[in-house]
Amino acid sequence: MFHDRWEIAANGVNAASILLATFNSAHTWWTGIVGCVLFCWVFLEAHLYADATLQIFFIATSAIGWWNWLRGNAGEPIPVRGTTTPVIALYSATALAATAAYSWLLHTYTSAYAPVADSAVLTSSMVGQLLLIARRWESWWFWLAANSIAVPLFLTRGLNITGVLYSALWINSLVALLRWRRLVVS
Repeated sequence: MFHDRWEIAANGVNAASILLATFNSAHTWWTGIVGCVLFCWVFLEAHLYADATLQIFFIATSAIGWWNWLRGNAGEPIPVRGTTTPVIALYSATALAATAAYSWLLHTYTSAYAPVADSAVLTSSMVGQLLLIARRWESWWFWLAANSIAVPLFLTRGLNITGVLYSALWINSLVALLRWRRLVVS
């Protein structure tokens, strides 16, 4: 019951944060920090160590994103932009290599459940977050990938509320992808 309350709170705050990101609102960042603190606790309890580590990364990058979205363009908010194909390819290759390395570490040194899937959620989410900080519309492709892996992973750990939220986040990522693509400033 105690675990369920944390999971409900984490999901509620993170749902608000993700919806704010969809609408390109800088408030996504401070709400994200609160939600990530809560999720870190939930994932540690579920032995999803890569996902707990990811929350720490999100807390740090959310502070950077908050500043960047408000003042990152010579004191002005940065616009939504696109990223070149070679850069996206580099991010993708790096994410795959990091997934392999981190899953090996988790498998070798921890009692992690599903280290490959857990690591894939971590790395695709990290790339998505880095692109989101820079207001790059392609970030949403990486969020789609992360959510596609996260939903079954969380459901197999009994994190049903989180699995349902991440299903909704998958739909949100698709909507945000289409919406942000139209906001791109050339």
